[in-house]
Amino acid sequence: MEKKLGLPSAIAVTVGLIVASSCLLSLGTGIGLAGRGFIISMLIVLVLNICLALSFSELHDLMPDAEGGMGQYTKVGLGSVPSIISNVSAYVVVNLLAASVEVAMCGMVVNELFLPQIPAPAISILFLAALLLINYHGVDIFSKIQNIVVGLLLLSILAMGIISSLKLGTGQIIDAASQTPPAVTGLSGYVSLSSMAFWLFIGIEFVIPVSKSLKNPKRDVLLAMILGISILFVLQSILGNGMTNYVTLTELASSSMPHMVFARNLLGTPGALWMGLITILAGVSTANTVLGGIPNVLAGMAENDLLPKCFAKKNKHNVALTGMFFIGIGDTILVITGVTNSSTLSSLLLAASCFWLTSYILVNLTVLVLRRRYPDHPARRKSLVLGGIPQIIAIIGDVYMIVHIAEGAQRIFIYQLYFVILAVTLIYAVIWTRFVRKQPMFVPADLSDIEGAASSYTNNQQPAAV
Repeated sequence: MEKKLGLPSAIAVTVGLIVASSCLLSLGTGIGLAGRGFIISMLIVLVLNICLALSFSELHDLMPDAEGGMGQYTKVGLGSVPSIISNVSAYVVVNLLAASVEVAMCGMVVNELFLPQIPAPAISILFLAALLLINYHGVDIFSKIQNIVVGLLLLSILAMGIISSLKLGTGQIIDAASQTPPAVTGLSGYVSLSSMAFWLFIGIEFVIPVSKSLKNPKRDVLLAMILGISILFVLQSILGNGMTNYVTLTELASSSMPHMVFARNLLGTPGALWMGLITILAGVSTANTVLGGIPNVLAGMAENDLLPKCFAKKNKHNVALTGMFFIGIGDTILVITGVTNSSTLSSLLLAASCFWLTSYILVNLTVLVLRRRYPDHPARRKSLVLGGIPQIIAIIGDVYMIVHIAEGAQRIFIYQLYFVILAVTLIYAVIWTRFVRKQPMFVPADLSDIEGAASSYTNNQQPAAV
């Protein structure tokens, strides 16, 4: 019999799948712009994601065994076209951009610390090629050390946060008189930076696929999401506070890898090597997870007639090659063309945030729609409904973050990337659904037709009109 996991394991899964080396980039840049005020931005996102956790918990109660992620939820609530958009936005585009940032950071760190004579993009391409070759043969070399890598990253965040906050480092301490003033101040400024803080808590729903292995999934899925992001908030707040004791805000905001600058200022060369090794391990591990996992998401979409069948074909090693090479080629193009150069890493993460925010908006809308369609569903916990207030707050917050994603030239770059890819995804979804599959575009699937829907809702309980 399979051993069931308790709440601590569920929290570990949530935290482990959220944290990545790119989080350190966003944290350092945010602290550089607003100083300790960025912690307020993080707190705002924490509250919004707790509201989102309530939505995911409710959807999980309705479809406890569903494994289709956001796409399956939105197909029940909003129809096929929104389902394609939510899946592609959250799982394909986001991970394509995030993986390119991770391999780019690996290349920069190796170039800075070990191989200054080899250009960083070339090192990044070598990393990516090696990961493609490994995943082609169906070998996940990181599966056994994934928890170790995540544990090292979290312990490093905590250790460096405590050392720097208590001013125990070997580097020069920056007192208040020597610290440069923040570029962003006031509550309105901190709210505007919430979109940057959003990346620090992204992907809370990744605990849902392991819910079958939990002892008490109805309780622990929700608690794991809330406690997981709360723990991350505390750890990252400690580290962000400590950064201001050893690096000027101006230097943090202008650096392409502020966490590396901080580690060097904190502990000298040993600190840089420590943070560099963690960045490489976490970056390669994250990119490897994307190359190994996202092709399976694409294969699942193909099997459900949301993508061409070629994405469902697998080689003798049970690897979905079309999806893997799609991600690999996309990341290669982003690196070779210079999109992932040092000045655009933060912008790519913000663009990725826009796509995930889009999916979260659709998820919250799905919850509101399903309440109207299935008002008396016994699986719903009435105590968590709260009149739709959490969903409305989350939607307003998500829209605000997209609108205020950045300023100036950076905002134009992000919007160009976001709206072009979103338009292409929408056009594909409409053509594929309406003209290729000849199915209705916005007619939601019935809850009873979805595999994994709560069995207590019988066929004689018809959905209400919306």
